Amino acid sequence: MSKLLITGGAGFIGSNFVRHILKKYPDYQVVVYDKLTYAGRLENLQDVADNPRYTFVRGDICDAGLVDKVIQKHRIEAVINFAAETHVDRSILNPGSFIQTDVYGTYVLLEAVRKFDLRRYVQVGTDEVYGSCPQGSFSEADRLGPSSPYSASKAGADLLVLSYFVTWRLPVVVTRSSNNFGPFQYPEKLIPLFITNAINSQPLPLYGDGLNVRDWLYVFDNCEAIDLVLHQGQAGEIYNIGADQERTNLEVTELILKTLNRPRSLIQFVKDRPGHDRRYSLDCFKIRSLGWRPQRKFETALAETVQWYQDNQDWWRKIKSGEFRLYYEKQYGKTLTGTAEVPGKKY
Repeated sequence: MSKLLITGGAGFIGSNFVRHILKKYPDYQVVVYDKLTYAGRLENLQDVADNPRYTFVRGDICDAGLVDKVIQKHRIEAVINFAAETHVDRSILNPGSFIQTDVYGTYVLLEAVRKFDLRRYVQVGTDEVYGSCPQGSFSEADRLGPSSPYSASKAGADLLVLSYFVTWRLPVVVTRSSNNFGPFQYPEKLIPLFITNAINSQPLPLYGDGLNVRDWLYVFDNCEAIDLVLHQGQAGEIYNIGADQERTNLEVTELILKTLNRPRSLIQFVKDRPGHDRRYSLDCFKIRSLGWRPQRKFETALAETVQWYQDNQDWWRKIKSGEFRLYYEKQYGKTLTGTAEVPGKKY
């Protein structure tokens, strides 16, 4: 299983997973397949661009013809699907794009896995499919209770994946991780948004009373867990991935400000968003039984993440300013209309 198709591999978790695989497995070949919408960026993979074991293809997972062509051309053995619309706020504004990518796109990939008899399919999911957890922790057997179009689309994708195991015994596995953070995360999510705002001494808009609880998982730990499930997970199974490091959003915000030596007065409490889950918590017995444990403590990992955003300001300032459009037009020699239109390999 040394030839991998990593869909959504130019995004946050996907790009970190690509680096993880190329570093850990010197005989593996990786094909990154990414549509390059606003959160998928070639800059996220710039450090591996010259690796002979890495190939990039620009494409939409809803494009069945191109998916089939790439799998055949590169003799793909396994698919790891990171491709998804993922931001709750955006799903409230435009649910249709989430259903199209997260559900229909997953269907296209599953059909390709079935058609070409691939050895493994990994669906990378989220703990948000369970809904809010007032007490205790959700296990993989608990009912789903998604609260937003985003989590509902991811829940639908998970159920579709599992149905392909029941119906056709497709070698699929599903991961559901808690809130990820780390390098290359698009600055619309809480931690990178608040880090970059704090660096600029701008307000940090905190929803509601700030007491919503999340279990924070460093992206490198998640990559190791997904790698383990890829190679050792049991077909047809779901694996929760959490760090058991619950913090309120207010606690996270205050720690970011303390790390950057910024005043607490930058916190700006704003009206809560619709359907905002109060708490997430995962029972991770199954993934731990495979030998996985998170290696990074939250405070240490957050400090490393803050440092990364301090050291890579060119990366995020292009996103957060009007210079982003000019940057792409200069780099790729074409007018930027809508989402980032970046040339990939032609097939």
